[in-house]
Amino acid sequence: MSSENDVADRLLSEARKKTAKQDSPKMGKVALIVGIIAVIVSPISILGWIFGAAAVGTGVVAVRRPVSMKRGKIAIVLGVVAILVGVFFFTLSLAMS
Repeated sequence: MSSENDVADRLLSEARKKTAKQDSPKMGKVALIVGIIAVIVSPISILGWIFGAAAVGTGVVAVRRPVSMKRGKIAIVLGVVAILVGVFFFTLSLAMS
């Protein structure tokens, strides 16, 4: 009977650790910051693509956590916008050449 309690206690502590990791809004903040940086540097096409992809990736990770879901969605949108702006400026620079 004591071995069952040890297993239950171990499972409970692991579940609490996992829940504590999910409750941290840090990933949402990181994703949002990367998304803002992506939009700022998006006129430089290559940097816009790189930071845009990073914003989308960190946004997807942030959406999986309930606490940072809203910021993650915003970061995904900012990343996609940065990629599109980067593509626009790249196409514009090719057309001007």
